[in-house]
Amino acid sequence: MPKTNVNNIEIEYETIGDPVSKPLLLIAGLGSQMLAWSDEMCEILANRGFFVIRFDNRDVGLSTKLEDAGIPDMMEISAAYTRGEIPKVPYTLEDMADDAISVLNALNIDKAHICGASMGGIIAQILAYRHPSRLLSLTVIMSTTGNPELPPSKSEILMQFFAPVPSEREAYIEEMVKRDSLINGTFPYDEDRSREYRTSEYDRSYYPQGIARQLAAMAVPGNIKPYIAAISAPTVVIHGTEDPFNLIEAGKEIASTIPGAELMLVDGMGHSFPREVIPNIVNALVANSNKNGN
Repeated sequence: MPKTNVNNIEIEYETIGDPVSKPLLLIAGLGSQMLAWSDEMCEILANRGFFVIRFDNRDVGLSTKLEDAGIPDMMEISAAYTRGEIPKVPYTLEDMADDAISVLNALNIDKAHICGASMGGIIAQILAYRHPSRLLSLTVIMSTTGNPELPPSKSEILMQFFAPVPSEREAYIEEMVKRDSLINGTFPYDEDRSREYRTSEYDRSYYPQGIARQLAAMAVPGNIKPYIAAISAPTVVIHGTEDPFNLIEAGKEIASTIPGAELMLVDGMGHSFPREVIPNIVNALVANSNKNGN
């Protein structure tokens, strides 16, 4: 697969569909490789008229691993905020938004439809207000502004999902399959589909250290709510009613803050993409992309 190189950071990316179709850049969430955007979903999007671009964020998949940066001290990051200081982190979500722009540059794409999920949705929002001239439309899925006044994630789910994971292949896969069931929402849980995804993810690049640095990046800039009111691109916010990580209020806040944004609530959806929700998500993305005629 091709790579783009900016400031000694290589970003692995892949394209699906006809290059003359509408460019759509997909941004994955915390610790997720480009595989989080399934082949099935990408093919559907390509068949609906998009030139689909998916990529590995830095520190995951086949993109550059910043091993020399070490593992961040999350307690010190929290303490810095308590002292009113900006914490020192290996890199920021702004840097990751610029990585996404580097992928567009590598493909000679001036403007694209941007879609991000979870942490990728935060990166997408940052990209939208940092690089407004590069957007045709914005789709934000199961994400947040990082506003500390929002209801917190469900603590019992956080504790189970982010507990230490075994590193041995089979044990890791089975444990992650169990954890995926916790965030599935009320849709029937497809255990075989989860196992296939987690197996592909492990075999392609098992690298848990990167998740810690991405998590630290989410501490900066913190609350982006004051900035997203400047976003002018057509925007749709898609959020599950059963999301245990970013509760429904997070999606509502994004939609109410970005001028003219549409909110689509998906009944029963958690913090994942069950097959049942993909057609509705694709339809919403297509409709939003058509608002500016590009």
